[in-house]
Amino acid sequence: MIRSFQDVMADARRAIREVPLDALKQRLDAGEALTLVDVREAEEFRAGHLPHAVNVPRGFLEARIEQAVPDRDAPVVLYCQGGTRSALAARTLAEMGYTRVESANPGFAQWKDRQYPVVVPRAMSDAQRARYARHLLLPEVGEAGQAKLLDARVLLLGAGGLGSPVALYLAAAGVGTLGLVDGDTVDASNLQRQVIHTTDRVGARKVDSVEQTLRALNPDVRVVKHCERLTRDNVDRLFDGWDVIVDGCDNFPTRYLVNDAAVMKRIPVVHGSVFRFEGQVTVFAPYEGPCYRCLYPQPPPAHLAPSCHEAGVLGVLPGTLGMLQATEVLKILLGVGDRLVGRLLTYDALAMKFRELRLRRDPACPLCGEHPTITDYVDYEGFCAAGG
Repeated sequence: MIRSFQDVMADARRAIREVPLDALKQRLDAGEALTLVDVREAEEFRAGHLPHAVNVPRGFLEARIEQAVPDRDAPVVLYCQGGTRSALAARTLAEMGYTRVESANPGFAQWKDRQYPVVVPRAMSDAQRARYARHLLLPEVGEAGQAKLLDARVLLLGAGGLGSPVALYLAAAGVGTLGLVDGDTVDASNLQRQVIHTTDRVGARKVDSVEQTLRALNPDVRVVKHCERLTRDNVDRLFDGWDVIVDGCDNFPTRYLVNDAAVMKRIPVVHGSVFRFEGQVTVFAPYEGPCYRCLYPQPPPAHLAPSCHEAGVLGVLPGTLGMLQATEVLKILLGVGDRLVGRLLTYDALAMKFRELRLRRDPACPLCGEHPTITDYVDYEGFCAAGG
């Protein structure tokens, strides 16, 4: 039997549930937990969409919907420009086993005409869409997520072994502004692990060397250089205005200073450290999980914590740990995944083993505990020299 388009649409509308735009807006205003799926083409989505909607074009619906909405019993509202594509898409999802699917009718055109809330994503150039094409294919990132990365500001403490892979991968991912704090110059002994620098830059300021590499890698990235050591006198100036801090420091006084300032300013810190053949990574989210002082209430005696300069380090080790730090930064900026908050990931390169340790906030912590006693910066050199 030959069926017309009108017959197909009539069958689809009888088989699905439709929601009027005013009812949809009331439900969204009330905070109902539902997933909005825009089934229009990517170009239409870029021109404007409903707040918090994810874009799964109708032509890719069957292939991509499970990534965007893995729970088949979750409430889902589909919409398109006028209500036709979303109705057909809703019937398809019902056939795929989705149990709580609705189609908005009419669609986005009427939503916009009624002056309901609309999000207009950051306009990306053709060159940017080509550069970040593999990100744009991920429902967890997409154009909205890539726009977040382009608008993000991340401060890197140290342009050395850990800072090198972090800077390279965050720049490649399109993090728009990267700050660098490092007062050192490139040394020949750095090149075994600090892969962002090159032989011809020995003697140059590290922040200048990093900027040169990142500009060549991705012209979208703005580099803010601070050729100075982090101290309690400049920490407020250097920390203001950043979304995430990446701690690649190699000494305990600076780690305690970073921790205290970040907690006071409520900035998440992605912490990493390496020693010989071992390393560790965690995320310190102020007042959400433990801080560095919860983990290490007292600094170890100096003879038990030699630096890489004294004890050595396998050259590839900071690369492994730095890439893990970069991954955590991207998850924080995108708001996806399970971050390493309250979890310490350790790595043994010789055994090729990862271990995870659970961490808890210390209610007696002098900084983030129930009755804090540290309300300003202290003498960190003296504190660490005395072993606490």
